[in-house]
Amino acid sequence: MSFTYSFERLEIWQLARQLTREIYRITDMFPESEKFGLTSQLRRSSISVASNIAEGNHRESRKHRLVFSQIAFSSLMEVLNQLIIANDLRYLSEEELSQIRILIEQLGNKLNSYYNYQKAHI
Repeated sequence: MSFTYSFERLEIWQLARQLTREIYRITDMFPESEKFGLTSQLRRSSISVASNIAEGNHRESRKHRLVFSQIAFSSLMEVLNQLIIANDLRYLSEEELSQIRILIEQLGNKLNSYYNYQKAHI
């Protein structure tokens, strides 16, 4: 059995991984012409959410953890914006957008709670 880092036990990081898997599944269905556009941007944004959670969790100061949780939340909002645009372009149905939006809202709420906890303990 391999060593588990503390960020791997965080529910917000696990939800961010789930979001990334969903984004990859969804973008696999986008037109080939979007490979270097919306597909690439959505994938990078979703990976940024999980990466900033992981990096911030290993910062020594709570102030640094706050910054990284803010960046993670901002990346999450970037994902949502791009999904709305994908829906506008008819790459993503209303139903698919509604389903992934539930995950985004859940993760966003938990990121806000994590941020507030860190802020309260500075």
